[in-house]
Amino acid sequence: MSAFTLYRNSFGRLVLETPDGERHEGVVPVRAFPIAAPHEGLSLVNADGSELAWLNSLQDLGPEARALVEEELASREFLPQISRIAHVSSFATPSTWDVETDRGPARFVLKGEEDIRRVGQGSLLIADNHGVQFLIKDLTALDKGSRKILDRFL
Repeated sequence: MSAFTLYRNSFGRLVLETPDGERHEGVVPVRAFPIAAPHEGLSLVNADGSELAWLNSLQDLGPEARALVEEELASREFLPQISRIAHVSSFATPSTWDVETDRGPARFVLKGEEDIRRVGQGSLLIADNHGVQFLIKDLTALDKGSRKILDRFL
């Protein structure tokens, strides 16, 4: 277990308290490898971005602290996962993509093929024209039609 205490103050900000009583308000959890290993390598940083604590795994925290960190991460991270590519307006860029994600249907504009990046084994990050990132966690899990569309851009 960790050598510190995590809790929320009355303003809803995350507070890290060390065993010697030092308090750090406005603590922010930051994943070291948000896509490849989201539950491993986590830093707790202060408002200035200085690291206060390093966790090898979320499992290093007790259940209450883990819940607080996961809640904080969920409120900061927005990375919809594409489960299906329903339609693409054109195989030339820019093109409009209609996709299904874990957060519902979405439509975005892909400016160029360079906005599709491989990350890890079998994963892709797709950036839309506004800088929103979409994740395809496992290419092999996509249906045949979606993979066929992607092949045209890769």
